[in-house]
Amino acid sequence: MKAAVYRSYGLPEVLTIEEIEKPAPKDDEVLVKVRASSVNPVDWYGMTGLFLTRLGNGLVKPKDTRLGVDYAGVVETVGKNITLFKPGDEIYGARSGALAEYVCVKSHIYPKPANITFEQAGSTAVAAMTAMQGLRDHGKLQAGQKVLINGASGGVGTFAVQIAKALGAEVTAVCSTRNVDMIRSLGADHVIDYTKEDFTRTGKRYDILLDIAGSRPWRETKRVLNPNAHYVIVGAPKGNRVIGPLGFIIKTRLAALGASQKLIFFVASFKREDFLLLNDMFERGQVKPFVEKAYPLDKISEAMRHLGTGHAKGKIVVEVSKE
Repeated sequence: MKAAVYRSYGLPEVLTIEEIEKPAPKDDEVLVKVRASSVNPVDWYGMTGLFLTRLGNGLVKPKDTRLGVDYAGVVETVGKNITLFKPGDEIYGARSGALAEYVCVKSHIYPKPANITFEQAGSTAVAAMTAMQGLRDHGKLQAGQKVLINGASGGVGTFAVQIAKALGAEVTAVCSTRNVDMIRSLGADHVIDYTKEDFTRTGKRYDILLDIAGSRPWRETKRVLNPNAHYVIVGAPKGNRVIGPLGFIIKTRLAALGASQKLIFFVASFKREDFLLLNDMFERGQVKPFVEKAYPLDKISEAMRHLGTGHAKGKIVVEVSKE
């Protein structure tokens, strides 16, 4: 089977498509024919060899040479202990090494709602779980609260706008001029074009700030926060090759010492109950993944380069197979 592979750290040019052995499912696994996957910042940091990722994946060259987490596809075969799924079922979820024609999956397998495509489902797991958990679990979002989303036009941001609305929030989104109409179409109550207005100087305050862009220092960010607000950081500038985005997070945490607001940084986890809630939102039409562009698997370098610009609009998908 074909899979996206990187044998050395570097920019997208290190990515190649290789023929590797097709996996066989164990008794408690499902073999999935992947229809679509997507690229996420975690793939970028792994590929480029951020020092912190090298500590777990090899200092000189990667031990795990595969990329991708999100997947959507069709069940090809199942292990003898699998009872919830059968060949032909359309599913999606999360599994490392998902940028390949086939993956064996033991957990994080969920029915794909009929009203979203494989490309949309294959863009979902990392970004949607980050948005949901950032708002609900770490931001402690309650219906009627005011939420500010900084960096609303990317993968996490487009999910966050919709999930926050589905949970009953009043949503203000920050993005650039070219994305204003798109963000409004996703349901944001207010949109701030950062090229024309400084969102930290509007005089308005919010109960939750979900910060995906990490574009402003604490001394400016605190102007928009209510005294008991939750400031949830889920993204930041790439930073240097040693600690990457953690530089912004550490600097912000130190600057905010003693503040009444709660500052949180987290990495999303994959929980069954969260995917089931997300499926309900999909089926009700409250949330719809926004895909800017789909690249074929053999154009994985172009897809990753697109992600690396930092200006992706919604999600960048990789179409692995058409059937």
